[in-house]
Amino acid sequence: MSCFTLLSQENSLINEFMRELRDENIQKDRLRFRKNIIRIGEIIAYEISKTLDFEAAEIRTSLGVKTSALLNTQPVICSVLRAGLPFQMGLLEFFDHADSAFISAYRKYSSETEFDIVVQYMATPELNERVLILADPMLATGHSLVSTYHALKKNGKPKRLIIASLIGSKQGLAYVQKEIPEADIFMADCDDILNEHAYIVPGLGDAGDLAFGEKL
Repeated sequence: MSCFTLLSQENSLINEFMRELRDENIQKDRLRFRKNIIRIGEIIAYEISKTLDFEAAEIRTSLGVKTSALLNTQPVICSVLRAGLPFQMGLLEFFDHADSAFISAYRKYSSETEFDIVVQYMATPELNERVLILADPMLATGHSLVSTYHALKKNGKPKRLIIASLIGSKQGLAYVQKEIPEADIFMADCDDILNEHAYIVPGLGDAGDLAFGEKL
């Protein structure tokens, strides 16, 4: 049965990092903005790790032997370019032996408010029977995330899909849960609405631009 974990519901440092990401004055510091995304990725990686499969393994020290629980399989961590890159780096700080995948998705507008999702680039390892962590910082309408997952499945069907996100909208969350009911979702925070341009409100702005600079 799939699960939804909203980390902002509990008091933790993740709320402080999210506050800084949202603050329009603090987010002008591009290095700090990226660092906060990385730190949130690390926290979410820890929360995800609690739900993965472990196995007993013996570890020999200089004085004896200790039995410990070790992760029995490494996930594939896929970032949705380009805002997903620092988020993926945070996840990789904890899953340091994980494989990486990369996929691009963007909105191709036909009018001010209407758009299609275009998936243009993909590089992944074999995904069959793997745990796939799909890292998409902003889950707005949910359409780009669903489109990227269907594109990724061309390289194999994961045994488990985990979606990691910084901020989502309630509308986008509902869409993803409807279209990919098997997905487990870990989200730092969730906002109530989308505006007429399908941007999350209050959100934080364009995460890619704030992390790497404005695009043409």
